Amino acid sequence: MATGILYLCATPIGNLDDMTFRAVKILREVDLIAAEDTRRTRKLLTHFEIHTPLIRYDEFSKAHGEKILSLLREGKSVACVSDAGLPAISDPGAELVKLAVEEKISICPIPGANAALSALICSALDTTKFTFVGFLPKTSKNRREVLTELSTHKETLIFYESPHRLKKILNEMLEVFGNRRAVLARELTKIHEEFLRGELAELAKISEPIGEFVIVVEGKIFSDELQTPNENFLDVYKNFVVQGMEKKVAIREVAKKFNMSRRDVYNAVVLMND
Repeated sequence: MATGILYLCATPIGNLDDMTFRAVKILREVDLIAAEDTRRTRKLLTHFEIHTPLIRYDEFSKAHGEKILSLLREGKSVACVSDAGLPAISDPGAELVKLAVEEKISICPIPGANAALSALICSALDTTKFTFVGFLPKTSKNRREVLTELSTHKETLIFYESPHRLKKILNEMLEVFGNRRAVLARELTKIHEEFLRGELAELAKISEPIGEFVIVVEGKIFSDELQTPNENFLDVYKNFVVQGMEKKVAIREVAKKFNMSRRDVYNAVVLMND
């Protein structure tokens, strides 16, 4: 007997008008909807007068995955939805997709709103190549490891972040990346949608951030000046030190002035002194 279909159905990230006609149709027709948070999804279904049964599927209830797979094996169809946006992007639905692939169950995307791409296209930063990072690790040590690995990437970087960690994260990015251009996209598609553009040092001064944020950061810019020890920025460093500035502070100021990471300036100074 043919298996059912697992639909990956996008939901609005704020504005309910972004729900597609196809998504409404699919959610009405499937046998079951697997939702990250059934309370939030139920509000969406009520708005569109959808009465399909719901089951919770999140990181704490993955045991429901076997029930979902059982229905799919029987030929029934299931729609997987996230709280907002595309399921399986920074979302437990990704595990359900893996299980379905292992079972050779058909998977069908129902495209729609996505916060990362919505922020990117409005950022005015490079859209030809980008890396979606999502949420950074919870511990400072692990975040620094991830940011350090990303610091040499030339493509635009996209992050998700909550308001209570935003300032801390922006300051950590400033320390690891240097003072790059960046954009904070806040409350996308909602009433208080806002884009804050500037450099990381400026954006890190944001006061009392409210709402969910997407952070879009410029990739590392490589040029002849940045690839090899450059007399210009090293001369500036020497002048700072001669004037009595501490070496650590001089490195920080040179990195800011030349839009370099502190690590690059430090390595160049070490080579110069060898």
